[in-house]
Amino acid sequence: MKGKLFLKIPDIAIILLFLALTGFSAYTVYIKPQVTSRVLIQGKSQTWLFPVGAEETVNVRGPLGTTVVRIHENMAWVESSPCENQTCVASGRVRTAGAWAACLPNNVLLMIEGNNESGNLPDSTAW
Repeated sequence: MKGKLFLKIPDIAIILLFLALTGFSAYTVYIKPQVTSRVLIQGKSQTWLFPVGAEETVNVRGPLGTTVVRIHENMAWVESSPCENQTCVASGRVRTAGAWAACLPNNVLLMIEGNNESGNLPDSTAW
């Protein structure tokens, strides 16, 4: 009976264990739902994290004064800011992962974190 291979119960158990580990790994990497999106608000000296579905108004203190950031109905935006040009207020509402708005004169960053399918991340020159 040379050359024939017979599997025994411990061999089958090890094979099944490795198949289960492979399946679990594939599930966690490719199928498992990803972390839900959240809103990151960063000021000069403080950082806030909220779920996108939160209903919040955050007053962020900066060198020019207070920037007001609002989160409502799965969107976030800069409601008011003491900066001169108001570009951050005019940038509108952010709602998708990777979308962001910033008040550079007042050192405030607003960003949606989470699944980023569009690739819209701020580059190093934005901050």
